[in-house]
Amino acid sequence: MDKQENKKNNILLYEALSPVLVLICFLAYNIFFADGVLFGDYSNQFILLISAVVACALGLKNNTSLSFIFKGVWHNIKSVATPILILFLVGALAGTWLLSGVIPAMVFYGLKVLNPSIFLPATVIISAIISIATGSSWTTSATVGIAFVGIGTALGISSGMIAGAVISGAYFGDKMSPLSDTTNLAPAMAGTDLFTHIKYMSLTTVPTLVATLLFFSVLSFFIETTGDTDLAYLLNVIETTFQIKPVLFLVPLAVVALILFKVKPLISLSAGVVLAQIFSLVFQSEVMEAFEMSQLELLMQAVFSDVQITTSNDALNELFSSSGMLGMLWTILLILSAMVFGGAMEAIGALSIMTKTLLKLTTSVFGLFFSTVGSCLGLNIIASDQYLAIVIPGKMFKQAFENKNLAPENLSRTLEDSGTVTSVLIPWNTCGAYQSSVLGVSVSEYFGYAVFNYLSPITTLIFAAFQIKIKQRISN
Repeated sequence: MDKQENKKNNILLYEALSPVLVLICFLAYNIFFADGVLFGDYSNQFILLISAVVACALGLKNNTSLSFIFKGVWHNIKSVATPILILFLVGALAGTWLLSGVIPAMVFYGLKVLNPSIFLPATVIISAIISIATGSSWTTSATVGIAFVGIGTALGISSGMIAGAVISGAYFGDKMSPLSDTTNLAPAMAGTDLFTHIKYMSLTTVPTLVATLLFFSVLSFFIETTGDTDLAYLLNVIETTFQIKPVLFLVPLAVVALILFKVKPLISLSAGVVLAQIFSLVFQSEVMEAFEMSQLELLMQAVFSDVQITTSNDALNELFSSSGMLGMLWTILLILSAMVFGGAMEAIGALSIMTKTLLKLTTSVFGLFFSTVGSCLGLNIIASDQYLAIVIPGKMFKQAFENKNLAPENLSRTLEDSGTVTSVLIPWNTCGAYQSSVLGVSVSEYFGYAVFNYLSPITTLIFAAFQIKIKQRISN
């Protein structure tokens, strides 16, 4: 094995970069010339696998055996077994929390606190709450985000300000929600667990949110609003469709309590699914009766497949839909494809020489964080996809963080602070294009007001520069 290790380290830098260049070229062609459907809905997965084949070919050229490469790939895949199970449970949680009325209750009580005099900070908070509940910044923007832009514009507030507030809150929730695919993806890449990642990420994320709220609170003093925020219709639709009661919050509170008592994530999330199913039977019997199937079948469908609660409002119809475990397959296949690519690149020595070359520019801990942030930002610009901006730097810098004796949650937090949130600031990135299209506000209009998104990477670099809460790796 040692002899094989020596052989694989003989790869040259230009060879190591070749699979990455293939990856970038395919992605660029897919985005700019094939409208994102070069290989159908799973383009990113296929492109990662094609790049992995190129890496394997280079390995063979440099006398690295296929069996050794396959062992590296298999080791990578095994490392994400638990995160994949958690992702499936997240899908089940989304479906059962919808059916039980937990998500509608969060939306209902969130909208009730909206007030014209504090419209912008309230928009941040409500968007954050709904995004935490749904685990999706995209869903938040496509539902209440659209409503906020319409309401705020009617009040005479700049659409750029409103969109910035929506996006800031939505991406805070996207980062901190255990239902979010990127929040599951980042710790899977770094080698830590979901709830350790969320807890550690809160150290930079909460101060950034506070700064964002202060910004919009101060901004509110300099704008004048007219009219009133009439949300009575939306509230009435939610209240007539579901039984909305404060007791529904016992479901998420139970999950949070189990997490605080350090119950394993798989058990905590499973308990959340079961409890939500019980609450569905107790509180949402009328909702369940509208489906042409037995209650048991509906409960199972909420776990595994699609559930759509139909109301008289199109925006709410989009919010009140879930794909259960089935909806997690795209992300899971992306993770597996990334593990194949990363495993092959690691086995042939490509990640090692790329990381070493990059780290030669700086040997400090801050330099490592800076390089990671820069790589995430660069891939968001070049690859135009937030998932790849998490996956590739995650694989590249994992060993470097270990070598610096840094706990893996340092890497997972940095990936989210710079990879997840900055994607929406780039017009040609999938996130920037989506948010601009859905909200009807160009990226250039909301860029300056998406405070949370551009402060997040700055905050993580400040923490690194002053060695604030930089956790060391615990030796076994």
